[in-house]
Amino acid sequence: MDRPTETRRKKLGAARHLSAVAPLALIAAAFTAPAAAPQSAPAASGTFRNFILPKVQRYCVPCHSGMNPPAGIDLSRFQSAAEVKARPGFWRRVLSQLRAGSMPPTGSPAPTPQERDQLAGWVQRVIPVAQLTDAPADPGYVLIHRLSREEYNNTIRDLLGVDTHPADSFPADGGGGGGFDNDAETLFVPPILMERYLQAASQSLSAADPHLLFGSSTGHANPKAEAQAVLRHFASLAYRRPVRPGELARLMQVFTAAFHRGLSWRKSVVAGLTAVLVSPNFLFRVEPTLPEHGAYRLNDYELASRLSYFLWSSMPDAELFRLAAANRLHQPATLQAQIDRMLASRKSRALGANFAGEWLRVRDLGTVAQPDPGMFPQFTPQLRSDMIAEAVDFSNHVLRRDASLLDFIGCGYTYLNQDMAQLYGVHGVRGAQFRRVALADGTRGGVITMAGVLAVTSYPLRTSPVLRGKWVLEQMLGAKIPPPPPNAGGLPATDAPLNGLSLRQRLEEHRKRPECASCHNKMDPIGFGLENFDPIGRWRTQIGGQPIDNSGVLAGGEKFAGPQQLKTLLLSQKAEFVRNMARRMLAYALGRGLQRYDRAAVNQIVQRVQEGGYRSGALIRAIVESVPFQFRTSNEQPPAVADGQNSHAKP
Repeated sequence: MDRPTETRRKKLGAARHLSAVAPLALIAAAFTAPAAAPQSAPAASGTFRNFILPKVQRYCVPCHSGMNPPAGIDLSRFQSAAEVKARPGFWRRVLSQLRAGSMPPTGSPAPTPQERDQLAGWVQRVIPVAQLTDAPADPGYVLIHRLSREEYNNTIRDLLGVDTHPADSFPADGGGGGGFDNDAETLFVPPILMERYLQAASQSLSAADPHLLFGSSTGHANPKAEAQAVLRHFASLAYRRPVRPGELARLMQVFTAAFHRGLSWRKSVVAGLTAVLVSPNFLFRVEPTLPEHGAYRLNDYELASRLSYFLWSSMPDAELFRLAAANRLHQPATLQAQIDRMLASRKSRALGANFAGEWLRVRDLGTVAQPDPGMFPQFTPQLRSDMIAEAVDFSNHVLRRDASLLDFIGCGYTYLNQDMAQLYGVHGVRGAQFRRVALADGTRGGVITMAGVLAVTSYPLRTSPVLRGKWVLEQMLGAKIPPPPPNAGGLPATDAPLNGLSLRQRLEEHRKRPECASCHNKMDPIGFGLENFDPIGRWRTQIGGQPIDNSGVLAGGEKFAGPQQLKTLLLSQKAEFVRNMARRMLAYALGRGLQRYDRAAVNQIVQRVQEGGYRSGALIRAIVESVPFQFRTSNEQPPAVADGQNSHAKP
């Protein structure tokens, strides 16, 4: 089986597995956080005997024991901490159930959130992170990676010094298993795209500064030598590595053929430059596959490209090329300095625009999601752009300024201009420029109360507690909610009372259906907590003349009312949020969906983020320094990663 096929098979298998445990209890998101240990914490064996074993025997053993225990999990056999340590793979399965909140089943005695936290935290403390997965160390296999439209535009900008956005006319990219447009498995090359590539190359070269293309060369002294120098320099930049002799020879053939046909020296060189821009070495981020089995460390040029397309969605700059040529980019201190430098660059705004824009789904505004213009005439194209800008500028602040990742859940500020401030009822903001604005209370702050998120999780004529609750569970906590069954039915297009029942009451009737209850019991209460926001994110206190009931009861029994208390509950579940962020950003950085063998890397990234105080910089550094980011598998054979070993020379 070839590796891409294996990857797709694994994705399907993982999706089926996740669907089986998809109805996560919201409060379960906190279960991965190790409980804070007192200064004189008891030994692992004493903790197990006195605190853990009684809870296991009370809540788990009544079902998980005997000859045929559910899922083959017999917990009655574990009587000591040593027996737990000896079965890390088994306890990984137990830990996943604790995280999901799927056990004990409904109706059985259940531990409190604090007890669940203690159980999960103890497992994580006594079993090393690396052992919480039974998969081998595997950096994964990345398909040859075509530049996405965003990456193409940015690369042309930085290569030629033009900002013409030629890729805007290309066919749309598709989001794959990673959920992002840069997923290599969905970046196909339809026939029309090849035609557009040729047009884009010609238009971009025509718009470029001639001095930038040719430097001081005129072709008068030695036409062939000067053309070769221009093409060597340009191709090395465009290919993001030194051009190879055979490649340069083919480019020179293009130049020579044009020159012999009577074209001017400059036009003949432009023919060679055009060949560069339609070459697979430019259009694809090529990482050569070596014949050796196993995994190898990327060389400095390959690492420079991964780093620049992660943080900038564009090609490496002169500083990265200089360090790659000197074999210095892999040095830890150098790599850290480059991460800091690149995040400080304006080009790193692409991280917020592309990663956060897709993660938060605000890019869907006006396409997938569109408020009705008759009912919401305020939702103009400009307001749509402003809603996206708030989410992007806020995300850029968190990711570029080493702010707390928890600010995504709740904080005391956001980024507004005058129109957005008026939408929110915030006074004192003037002009079209976005700037950081302090918020007076906890009603706003964080992404779930942003107008763009609230609009994209609404229907054209009304809000949707279901869509909003689903968004929080999936986008913030990483839960997987299965699609509704075919016979699930639907609700009216508006929130006007129907047959004397409000929308909330109709949803409560809907949840009485057994095939609907398991998911709606998780989603709907969260959405009710956001009902004070109308379909374009304005605050309201009534629907149809009736006061809004913004209260909810989570699956674990926790009660809350309104967005501020909802965010407080989410903040108490930071461990699962951080795990979700780690998975999403790693998938974005790699340009592929994550697989089972990535679990160890995710665990290590999460641990480093927790140790780093939940700062965004800790997340970005942990991803860049991870095995999947710095290594790749050369073929479909199981790899054996030797960290620090560079198994191939630079091209």
